[in-house]
Amino acid sequence: MRQSLTTVAFDADDTLWDNERFFQLTQAHFADLLSDYTDKSDLMQRLVAAERRNLGHYGFGIKGFTLSMIETALEVTDKKVSAHVISELLDAGREMLRHPVDLLPGARDAVEAAKETHRVLLITKGDLLDQERKLAQSGLGELFDAVEIVSDKDVHGYKEIFVRHGDGPSRGMMVGNSMKSDVLPMIDAGGWGTFVPHGLEWELEKAPEPADCARYTRIGDLGGLAALLREIG
Repeated sequence: MRQSLTTVAFDADDTLWDNERFFQLTQAHFADLLSDYTDKSDLMQRLVAAERRNLGHYGFGIKGFTLSMIETALEVTDKKVSAHVISELLDAGREMLRHPVDLLPGARDAVEAAKETHRVLLITKGDLLDQERKLAQSGLGELFDAVEIVSDKDVHGYKEIFVRHGDGPSRGMMVGNSMKSDVLPMIDAGGWGTFVPHGLEWELEKAPEPADCARYTRIGDLGGLAALLREIG
């Protein structure tokens, strides 16, 4: 007999509130600053390569992104980038750390509806101070039974979190906009992975949908979560 869901976890960035659009706006400014040295397509490829290299050093988040922009600027200018450009990039990073928290449509309603019948968790990755700031400004903090801010999301981490705050991953669901971080490792941990596409996707979070997986679900937006939870039972 199938065990019912008891715990629902939400991703934060680009699931409950906007995040990626601020990165893309900064990347456009970055391309303008370096336009004398290379075109935007080449610059973005080099930036993604730098981000990939640096994840193990800086982790996820705005600070690592800012350092990767500076590294890329040094690379494409053969270390001739001006102090003005470096200053502009540092200012851009600080501005991102101050950006307002804009809840996505249906975010509060989805969390409140899930909380009526399930334990609800927030599982987000990135810089601790920035994620704490965004959670505080979101006004959603009091709705969660537990909050986990992790350096990365993987199978082992999901197993530990859903044992610690729930009845194990087999009775848990992770809801998020990242196939790579929110959906696939949760399914591999034995739980449900629910994909909520955002529209803007970071290159390093892209992954194909799982094929023929009973524990994979997809909803168009958070407004469809309550019905999905009733259907699964």
